[in-house]
Amino acid sequence: MSEPSNIDKLIQAYNRMMERVKTRLEELEAAEKDALPRLRHSIEHAVEKAVELEELSRKEAQEIGGYLKRDLQDAGHYLGTTGKEIGDWLRFDLDLVEDRLLDLFSKAADKTSLERLQFEETLAEESQYQTGEITGPGTLQCDNCGERLAFHATSPIPACPQCANTSFSRVADEAD
Repeated sequence: MSEPSNIDKLIQAYNRMMERVKTRLEELEAAEKDALPRLRHSIEHAVEKAVELEELSRKEAQEIGGYLKRDLQDAGHYLGTTGKEIGDWLRFDLDLVEDRLLDLFSKAADKTSLERLQFEETLAEESQYQTGEITGPGTLQCDNCGERLAFHATSPIPACPQCANTSFSRVADEAD
């Protein structure tokens, strides 16, 4: 993963790429049945734009693109399988989340819910969260001790403060 001094740059890149994915999805609204290919194409477009604008190296842009894909797939799977709202997936007071980021995440994640079954094969692998990666808002749970970490904004994932483990899973609601 990138150096800690580079974290702010990566967090800003995540948010910019999420904005580009949302914009691209809105531009491609025509065929609702093509949500999955449109999402993948939108993320690829955001990655290329970050490289083209020299905001990130290709490696950094692809890394952030992977984080976006993971987070949106996780949210889309939750929305598609439970029928609940994005706030349930985020698991905390939505007043704490920046409205713009919530709007971006909600719109982009909702597009994925239409084709959640196509994500099932890769969801388990891609839904793993590791220390040092960047994640969007929500709650992660330590795979080792169960400690929960709430993220109210795009942030790097630290080691578990309880046991120093480095692997986490998304927690959708209190029943999990």
